[in-house]
Amino acid sequence: MAQTVALGAQRRSDAGKGAARQLRMGGRIPAVIYGHGRDPESLSLGEAELERVLTGLEVGSAVFDLDVEGSPVKALVREIQRHPFRAKILHVDFLEIRAGEKITLQLAIHLTGAPDGVRNSGGVLDQALRDVTIRVLPTDIPDRLDVDVTELKLGQSLHVSDLTIPNAEILTDPTVTICSVVAPKVEAEPVEGVVEPTAEVVEPELIRKPKAEEEGEESED
Repeated sequence: MAQTVALGAQRRSDAGKGAARQLRMGGRIPAVIYGHGRDPESLSLGEAELERVLTGLEVGSAVFDLDVEGSPVKALVREIQRHPFRAKILHVDFLEIRAGEKITLQLAIHLTGAPDGVRNSGGVLDQALRDVTIRVLPTDIPDRLDVDVTELKLGQSLHVSDLTIPNAEILTDPTVTICSVVAPKVEAEPVEGVVEPTAEVVEPELIRKPKAEEEGEESED
């Protein structure tokens, strides 16, 4: 079952980049919540509290119990905007959810175990897919999705069709590859005594008349 996180929030009426900047300077993070036909509502969150609850959390599948000035709202995080050069959070988007209504979300894939093809054949585990999209009731959201790759041999792959998630519908294409055990790439060593080809050398063009023409000109004098 998904992790449930309690988080306080305050309503805000100001908008715009200037107001958001002032909020951040005061230790709060601008946010918005929407869903169920309601108009988007602007909120603010305590920066320190937000960073604390996000530490080690599977954000995409966690259910947030927002306390909006005494009004409880259940929500999922739809997007976290961060500063491009620092880890600082700039804005959070929440989606309100209801207990009896299915929702669509992305669930992170965690590979567990050491593949047989890596341990015994010198292969390399290549993960091509990091998450799957599922449709599920909020009460049935998995805490995390662990995929055991211990038995995977060299040249073998796991696909979305190999996954089983209780009480959830997997929407990702079942033919998509999750991971494979592949042979390591080996760079060809240069053969001794063989000179590697270099860029083509172009002979300079001689800007002069052919010898026959020169002789002809001399004979006319």
